[in-house]
Amino acid sequence: MAGATMARLAEVAEQRWGLVTTEQAAAVDVSRNTLTRLTASGALVRVAQGVYRMAGAPELEHEGIYATWLALGGATRPASEAGVAPVVAAGVTAAILHGIGDFYPEQTDFIVPERRGTRLPARLRVRSLTPAEVTFAESVPTLTVERTIADLVGLWMDPSLVADALFSAYEQGTFVRPWQLAEYLEPLARPAGFRDGEDFAADLLALAGIRNPVAHG
Repeated sequence: MAGATMARLAEVAEQRWGLVTTEQAAAVDVSRNTLTRLTASGALVRVAQGVYRMAGAPELEHEGIYATWLALGGATRPASEAGVAPVVAAGVTAAILHGIGDFYPEQTDFIVPERRGTRLPARLRVRSLTPAEVTFAESVPTLTVERTIADLVGLWMDPSLVADALFSAYEQGTFVRPWQLAEYLEPLARPAGFRDGEDFAADLLALAGIRNPVAHG
C-alpha cells in the first residue's frame, strides 16, 4: 500500500522539481493525514505550507520560489480568459528566475488575475497580463525580461540595481526588445520626470552602459 501511494506521488512530483502539493496529492487519492505520516517517516520533506519534496529529490536553488508558486495553485488553477497563467513571477522573483541582477528575495512576488489572500511569504499583485508579457523562466511562468525591468522600475527599486539587471540581461542575450521596454515604461515616465517611455528607456540604458541596444525589428 505504501509503495503504491509513493508511486502515485512520485508520478506527480516528477513533473515539478520533485515537489507535490496537498491539492495534487488529494487528486491522486492521498490524504493530508497520509502526507503527515510519510513526512514523519522521512519519505517526504515538508518545504512549505502544503508543499512536500520526495525524499530522494535534490533540494534546488530556487526551491522556495517553486514551492510557493505550486502552493498558490500555479500548476492547478485555470489560465485567465486571455490564456495567461494564473500565477506569474514578477519583480525581484522574476529577475532571480531570469538570472539577472543581484537581488535578495525577502519574499516572493507574483501577479494574479484577481484579489486573493495567502498566509505564504508572498506578495500577490492583481494585474491583467497579456500573453506577450509572459514567458517561462526555470519552468515558471514569469514576466518577460523587458516587462520584468519595467516592473522593477514601477516598484521604485534602486535605479542602479535595475540597471545592473538590465545589463545582465543584455550580456546574456535575453534583452532583445528595447522598444518594448520603452512601451512598458511609458506610464511611468512622467511621474519619474521623463518626457516619455523612450526618454526613460534611453536614460536607463545609459545607466546600464548599453550603447547599442538591438534595433527594432
